[in-house]
Amino acid sequence: MPLLLGHRGSPREHTENTLASFQAALDAGLDGIELDVRRLADGTLAVHHDAALPDGRQLPHLTRAELPERVPTLPEVLAWAADCGAYVNLELKWESPLPDDRVVRMLDSIRVHGLSRRVIVSSFNPLLLQSARELAPEIERGLLYHRPYRAGPLKLPEVVGRWVDCAALHPQYQLIDAPLLEMAQRRGWRVNAWTVNEVADVQRLAALGVDGLIGDVPAHLLAAR
Repeated sequence: MPLLLGHRGSPREHTENTLASFQAALDAGLDGIELDVRRLADGTLAVHHDAALPDGRQLPHLTRAELPERVPTLPEVLAWAADCGAYVNLELKWESPLPDDRVVRMLDSIRVHGLSRRVIVSSFNPLLLQSARELAPEIERGLLYHRPYRAGPLKLPEVVGRWVDCAALHPQYQLIDAPLLEMAQRRGWRVNAWTVNEVADVQRLAALGVDGLIGDVPAHLLAAR
């Protein structure tokens, strides 16, 4: 039975990436959540998808004191997850090509809250994942990608996945087929699909044998069960 995660919580019921949205996903019967991590000017890690707030203020220019109350910090969300037992997929947003202190701050917070075995760190940026591997090899990593990257005969997700020693591939759901799952199984990797919002897609992917489903509508994800 696949792991079911609310994409930024339950965003059709509550504002995405808020504690209310995350709790709604759990209350609906999901196993956990997916969220987005960004860095503020003072080093605070905020849980927010876009680089700017709706009023136009850029998160990299704000401090914790200037953050709206509805936008949680990563430690606040991890404390919530530790209390309720939620599994968490943390996506480090691609803010710069090279790793910075976001990686170590995130890993430290995961450890402080005792969640090293109940999280997976994911990113489209393999350099961030490689940094996480060096700093905390025990915390799992998932490689995000949204198209079938190739270089001649090479399938780059497989090459990069080996380089960062990932535990899972996180492809956009349309990319998933039986050969991809066979390759992942051969490598010992899980496959977690995003963002799956239609019941027919949930059922197709569950039948193929994906390990995780990430979506906006908890009731649709529960069709996998």
